Amino acid sequence: MSLLVLGGTGTLGRQIVKQALDEGYQVKCLVRNLRRGAFLKDWGADLVYGDLSIPSTIPLALKGVSIVIDAATVRPTDSYTSETIDWKGKLALIEAAKLAKVKKFIFFSVLNASQNSTISLLELKTRIEQKLKKSNLNYTIFQCSGFFQGIINQFAIPILEQQTVWLMGNSSPVAYLDTQDAARTVIKSLDKNSSLNKTFALIGDRFWTSEEIIDICKRLSGKEAKVSYIPSIFLGFLGQFFRFFEFTWNIADRLQFAELNSAVVNPKSVEAKIPWQETNLTLEQYLQEYFGKILKKLKETNYQQSQKVNDISFL
Repeated sequence: MSLLVLGGTGTLGRQIVKQALDEGYQVKCLVRNLRRGAFLKDWGADLVYGDLSIPSTIPLALKGVSIVIDAATVRPTDSYTSETIDWKGKLALIEAAKLAKVKKFIFFSVLNASQNSTISLLELKTRIEQKLKKSNLNYTIFQCSGFFQGIINQFAIPILEQQTVWLMGNSSPVAYLDTQDAARTVIKSLDKNSSLNKTFALIGDRFWTSEEIIDICKRLSGKEAKVSYIPSIFLGFLGQFFRFFEFTWNIADRLQFAELNSAVVNPKSVEAKIPWQETNLTLEQYLQEYFGKILKKLKETNYQQSQKVNDISFL
Protein backbone atom coordinates (compact mmCIF):
# COMPACT_ATOMS: atom_id res chain seq x y z
CA MET A 1 0.00 0.00 0.00
CA SER A 2 1.42 3.38 -1.03
CA LEU A 3 1.20 6.50 1.14
CA LEU A 4 1.71 10.12 0.20
CA VAL A 5 2.89 12.23 3.14
CA LEU A 6 2.77 16.02 3.06
CA GLY A 7 4.82 17.89 5.66
CA GLY A 8 7.30 15.02 5.89
CA THR A 9 10.17 17.31 6.89
CA GLY A 10 8.21 18.69 9.87
CA THR A 11 8.36 17.64 13.51
CA LEU A 12 5.40 15.25 13.32
CA GLY A 13 5.61 14.45 9.60
CA ARG A 14 9.11 12.97 9.75
CA GLN A 15 8.08 10.60 12.55
CA ILE A 16 5.06 9.48 10.50
CA VAL A 17 7.32 8.78 7.51
CA LYS A 18 9.77 6.79 9.64
CA GLN A 19 7.03 4.76 11.35
CA ALA A 20 5.31 3.99 8.05
CA LEU A 21 8.57 2.79 6.50
CA ASP A 22 9.28 0.64 9.57
CA GLU A 23 5.84 -0.94 9.16
CA GLY A 24 6.60 -1.84 5.54
CA TYR A 25 4.52 0.79 3.73
CA GLN A 26 5.65 2.35 0.47
CA VAL A 27 6.02 6.04 1.24
CA LYS A 28 6.16 9.02 -1.09
CA CYS A 29 6.82 12.50 0.32
CA LEU A 30 5.62 15.69 -1.34
CA VAL A 31 8.42 18.23 -0.85
CA ARG A 32 9.12 21.73 -2.12
CA ASN A 33 12.86 21.43 -1.54
CA LEU A 34 14.38 18.10 -2.58
CA ARG A 35 17.65 18.88 -0.80
CA ARG A 36 15.88 19.59 2.47
CA GLY A 37 14.06 16.27 2.21
CA ALA A 38 17.20 14.26 1.42
CA PHE A 39 17.16 12.54 4.83
CA LEU A 40 13.71 11.11 4.01
CA LYS A 41 15.15 9.56 0.87
CA ASP A 42 17.98 8.09 2.95
CA TRP A 43 15.36 6.43 5.14
CA GLY A 44 13.76 4.79 2.10
CA ALA A 45 11.01 7.21 1.07
CA ASP A 46 10.50 8.40 -2.51
CA LEU A 47 10.61 12.16 -2.97
CA VAL A 48 8.33 13.91 -5.40
CA TYR A 49 8.33 17.63 -6.01
CA GLY A 50 5.11 19.41 -5.13
CA ASP A 51 3.94 22.70 -3.70
CA LEU A 52 0.51 23.36 -2.21
CA SER A 53 0.78 26.92 -3.45
CA ILE A 54 1.00 25.54 -7.02
CA PRO A 55 -2.02 23.20 -7.38
CA SER A 56 -0.85 21.90 -10.76
CA THR A 57 2.03 20.08 -9.02
CA ILE A 58 -0.29 17.98 -6.83
CA PRO A 59 -2.05 15.46 -9.17
CA LEU A 60 1.13 13.78 -10.43
CA ALA A 61 2.22 13.04 -6.86
CA LEU A 62 -1.02 11.12 -6.23
CA LYS A 63 -0.40 8.57 -8.98
CA GLY A 64 -0.61 5.08 -7.46
CA VAL A 65 -1.30 6.43 -3.96
CA SER A 66 -3.82 4.70 -1.70
CA ILE A 67 -3.65 6.97 1.37
CA VAL A 68 -2.89 10.67 1.80
CA ILE A 69 -1.46 11.85 5.14
CA ASP A 70 -1.54 15.63 5.26
CA ALA A 71 0.73 16.92 8.04
CA ALA A 72 1.62 20.15 6.22
CA THR A 73 0.88 23.66 7.43
CA VAL A 74 2.27 27.12 6.80
CA ARG A 75 5.41 28.10 8.72
CA PRO A 76 5.84 31.57 10.27
CA THR A 77 8.87 32.17 8.02
CA ASP A 78 7.16 31.05 4.79
CA SER A 79 6.67 33.57 2.01
CA TYR A 80 3.17 32.10 1.54
CA THR A 81 0.18 33.06 3.66
CA SER A 82 -1.98 30.59 5.57
CA GLU A 83 -4.79 31.39 3.10
CA THR A 84 -2.60 30.10 0.27
CA ILE A 85 -1.42 26.88 1.95
CA ASP A 86 -4.00 25.95 4.59
CA TRP A 87 -7.05 26.84 2.52
CA LYS A 88 -6.51 27.03 -1.25
CA GLY A 89 -3.73 24.43 -1.25
CA LYS A 90 -5.71 22.00 0.91
CA LEU A 91 -8.83 22.44 -1.22
CA ALA A 92 -6.79 21.55 -4.32
CA LEU A 93 -5.34 18.54 -2.50
CA ILE A 94 -8.78 17.24 -1.52
CA GLU A 95 -10.11 17.62 -5.07
CA ALA A 96 -7.04 15.88 -6.50
CA ALA A 97 -7.45 13.05 -3.97
CA LYS A 98 -11.06 12.59 -5.07
CA LEU A 99 -10.05 12.37 -8.72
CA ALA A 100 -7.27 9.91 -7.85
CA LYS A 101 -9.78 7.80 -5.87
CA VAL A 102 -7.56 7.53 -2.80
CA LYS A 103 -8.89 5.14 -0.18
CA LYS A 104 -8.25 7.33 2.84
CA PHE A 105 -7.33 10.93 3.69
CA ILE A 106 -5.74 11.81 7.05
CA PHE A 107 -5.76 15.42 8.17
CA PHE A 108 -4.26 17.13 11.23
CA SER A 109 -6.09 19.97 12.90
CA VAL A 110 -5.92 21.66 16.31
CA LEU A 111 -7.88 20.64 19.38
CA ASN A 112 -11.02 22.77 19.74
CA ALA A 113 -10.06 24.87 16.71
CA SER A 114 -13.74 25.52 15.98
CA GLN A 115 -14.04 27.42 19.27
CA ASN A 116 -11.39 29.91 18.16
CA SER A 117 -12.62 31.17 14.80
CA THR A 118 -11.02 34.58 15.44
CA ILE A 119 -7.63 32.97 14.82
CA SER A 120 -7.34 32.80 11.04
CA LEU A 121 -5.17 29.66 10.91
CA LEU A 122 -7.55 27.74 13.19
CA GLU A 123 -10.56 29.03 11.29
CA LEU A 124 -9.05 27.70 8.05
CA LYS A 125 -8.35 24.30 9.62
CA THR A 126 -11.96 24.13 10.81
CA ARG A 127 -13.20 24.93 7.30
CA ILE A 128 -11.00 22.19 5.82
CA GLU A 129 -12.39 19.73 8.38
CA GLN A 130 -15.87 20.60 7.15
CA LYS A 131 -14.83 20.26 3.49
CA LEU A 132 -13.35 16.84 4.17
CA LYS A 133 -16.52 15.62 5.85
CA LYS A 134 -18.54 16.62 2.76
CA SER A 135 -16.02 15.33 0.21
CA ASN A 136 -17.20 11.68 0.09
CA LEU A 137 -13.60 10.67 0.85
CA ASN A 138 -12.91 8.24 3.68
CA TYR A 139 -11.19 10.46 6.20
CA THR A 140 -9.69 10.54 9.68
CA ILE A 141 -9.10 13.86 11.43
CA PHE A 142 -6.63 14.08 14.30
CA GLN A 143 -6.91 17.18 16.48
CA CYS A 144 -3.59 17.88 18.20
CA SER A 145 -2.76 19.88 21.31
CA GLY A 146 1.05 20.01 21.63
CA PHE A 147 4.16 17.86 21.32
CA PHE A 148 7.06 17.17 23.69
CA GLN A 149 9.55 18.39 21.09
CA GLY A 150 8.20 21.94 21.29
CA ILE A 151 8.93 22.08 25.02
CA ILE A 152 12.69 21.99 24.45
CA ASN A 153 12.96 25.38 22.74
CA GLN A 154 10.26 26.99 24.85
CA PHE A 155 11.38 25.81 28.30
CA ALA A 156 14.41 23.49 28.50
CA ILE A 157 17.01 25.43 26.49
CA PRO A 158 16.26 28.86 28.03
CA ILE A 159 16.51 27.38 31.53
CA LEU A 160 19.79 25.59 30.73
CA GLU A 161 21.25 28.77 29.24
CA GLN A 162 19.86 30.96 32.02
CA GLN A 163 17.73 32.89 29.54
CA THR A 164 14.23 34.21 30.12
CA VAL A 165 11.25 31.90 29.68
CA TRP A 166 8.41 33.96 28.23
CA LEU A 167 4.87 32.97 29.17
CA MET A 168 1.36 34.24 28.60
CA GLY A 169 -0.28 35.37 31.81
CA ASN A 170 -3.49 33.44 31.08
CA SER A 171 -2.07 30.29 29.47
CA SER A 172 -3.92 27.07 30.22
CA PRO A 173 -2.79 23.41 30.44
CA VAL A 174 -1.69 21.57 27.29
CA ALA A 175 -1.88 17.79 26.76
CA TYR A 176 1.58 17.28 25.30
CA LEU A 177 2.38 14.06 23.41
CA ASP A 178 5.59 12.56 22.02
CA THR A 179 5.63 12.74 18.21
CA GLN A 180 6.81 9.12 18.02
CA ASP A 181 3.77 7.97 20.00
CA ALA A 182 1.57 10.17 17.81
CA ALA A 183 3.07 8.67 14.64
CA ARG A 184 2.48 5.11 15.87
CA THR A 185 -1.15 5.97 16.58
CA VAL A 186 -1.61 7.47 13.12
CA ILE A 187 -0.06 4.50 11.29
CA LYS A 188 -2.13 2.05 13.35
CA SER A 189 -5.28 3.86 12.20
CA LEU A 190 -4.59 3.03 8.54
CA ASP A 191 -6.03 -0.49 8.73
CA LYS A 192 -8.72 0.15 11.34
CA ASN A 193 -12.27 0.48 10.03
CA SER A 194 -13.22 2.09 13.35
CA SER A 195 -11.16 5.14 12.35
CA LEU A 196 -13.10 5.82 9.14
CA ASN A 197 -14.88 9.16 8.98
CA LYS A 198 -14.05 9.98 12.59
CA THR A 199 -12.41 12.86 14.45
CA PHE A 200 -10.04 12.05 17.30
CA ALA A 201 -8.14 14.06 19.89
CA LEU A 202 -4.49 13.09 19.46
CA ILE A 203 -3.23 14.15 22.89
CA GLY A 204 -1.19 12.97 25.87
CA ASP A 205 -2.35 11.34 29.09
CA ARG A 206 -2.70 14.57 31.06
CA PHE A 207 -2.71 18.35 30.76
CA TRP A 208 0.33 20.29 31.95
CA THR A 209 0.58 23.94 32.96
CA SER A 210 3.64 25.97 31.97
CA GLU A 211 4.55 26.33 35.64
CA GLU A 212 4.54 22.55 36.13
CA ILE A 213 6.86 22.06 33.16
CA ILE A 214 9.21 24.77 34.43
CA ASP A 215 9.36 23.07 37.83
CA ILE A 216 10.35 19.76 36.18
CA CYS A 217 13.04 21.49 34.09
CA LYS A 218 14.43 23.22 37.19
CA ARG A 219 14.59 19.96 39.14
CA LEU A 220 16.23 17.98 36.32
CA SER A 221 18.69 20.69 35.28
CA GLY A 222 19.57 21.93 38.77
CA LYS A 223 19.12 25.51 37.59
CA GLU A 224 16.71 28.27 38.47
CA ALA A 225 14.34 29.70 35.87
CA LYS A 226 13.92 33.32 34.85
CA VAL A 227 10.23 33.68 34.00
CA SER A 228 8.53 36.73 32.52
CA TYR A 229 4.88 37.07 31.60
CA ILE A 230 3.75 38.83 28.42
CA PRO A 231 0.62 40.99 28.81
CA SER A 232 -2.10 39.95 26.38
CA ILE A 233 -2.63 43.55 25.31
CA PHE A 234 1.02 43.84 24.20
CA LEU A 235 0.88 40.61 22.22
CA GLY A 236 -2.32 41.75 20.58
CA PHE A 237 -0.74 45.07 19.62
CA LEU A 238 2.31 43.29 18.16
CA GLY A 239 0.06 40.98 16.13
CA GLN A 240 -1.86 43.96 14.72
CA PHE A 241 1.42 45.63 13.80
CA PHE A 242 2.61 42.61 11.80
CA ARG A 243 -0.75 42.58 9.99
CA PHE A 244 0.27 45.80 8.24
CA PHE A 245 2.83 43.87 6.16
CA GLU A 246 1.77 40.93 4.00
CA PHE A 247 5.12 39.15 4.37
CA THR A 248 4.65 39.01 8.18
CA TRP A 249 1.05 37.76 8.22
CA ASN A 250 2.18 34.26 9.22
CA ILE A 251 4.01 35.71 12.22
CA ALA A 252 0.89 37.65 13.16
CA ASP A 253 -1.16 34.44 12.98
CA ARG A 254 1.25 32.66 15.33
CA LEU A 255 1.23 35.57 17.77
CA GLN A 256 -2.56 35.54 17.78
CA PHE A 257 -2.47 31.78 18.29
CA ALA A 258 -0.22 32.22 21.32
CA GLU A 259 -2.45 34.95 22.72
CA LEU A 260 -5.57 32.76 22.65
CA ASN A 261 -3.89 29.43 23.38
CA SER A 262 -5.61 29.34 26.77
CA ALA A 263 -8.95 29.01 25.03
CA VAL A 264 -7.82 26.39 22.53
CA VAL A 265 -7.47 23.56 25.02
CA ASN A 266 -10.32 22.93 27.38
CA PRO A 267 -9.74 19.66 29.29
CA LYS A 268 -13.45 19.20 29.92
CA SER A 269 -14.30 19.26 26.21
CA VAL A 270 -11.79 16.63 25.04
CA GLU A 271 -13.23 13.65 23.19
CA ALA A 272 -12.67 10.08 24.36
CA LYS A 273 -9.17 8.64 24.02
CA ILE A 274 -8.28 6.78 20.83
CA PRO A 275 -8.86 3.05 21.57
CA TRP A 276 -5.60 1.86 19.99
CA GLN A 277 -3.39 4.71 21.21
CA GLU A 278 -0.39 3.72 23.33
CA THR A 279 1.76 6.19 25.25
CA ASN A 280 5.25 4.79 25.61
CA LEU A 281 6.88 7.93 26.98
CA THR A 282 5.61 10.39 29.58
CA LEU A 283 6.55 14.05 29.58
CA GLU A 284 8.68 13.59 32.70
CA GLN A 285 10.54 10.65 31.13
CA TYR A 286 11.12 12.62 27.94
CA LEU A 287 12.60 15.58 29.81
CA GLN A 288 14.65 13.28 32.03
CA GLU A 289 16.20 11.67 28.96
CA TYR A 290 16.86 15.07 27.39
CA PHE A 291 18.50 16.64 30.41
CA GLY A 292 20.43 13.43 31.13
CA LYS A 293 22.01 13.51 27.67
CA ILE A 294 22.71 17.25 27.77
CA LEU A 295 24.24 17.26 31.25
CA LYS A 296 26.37 14.22 30.41
CA LYS A 297 27.65 16.01 27.28
CA LEU A 298 28.43 19.14 29.31
CA LYS A 299 30.41 17.11 31.85
CA GLU A 300 32.40 15.43 29.07
CA THR A 301 33.12 18.81 27.46
CA ASN A 302 34.21 20.34 30.76
CA TYR A 303 36.45 17.34 31.44
CA GLN A 304 38.10 17.60 28.03
CA GLN A 305 38.69 21.32 28.54
CA SER A 306 40.21 20.73 31.97
CA GLN A 307 42.52 18.08 30.50
CA LYS A 308 43.72 20.56 27.88
CA VAL A 309 44.44 23.10 30.60
CA ASN A 310 46.42 20.49 32.58
CA ASP A 311 48.41 19.51 29.48
CA ILE A 312 49.29 23.14 28.80
CA SER A 313 50.28 23.66 32.47
CA PHE A 314 52.51 20.56 32.39
CA LEU A 315 54.32 21.79 29.29
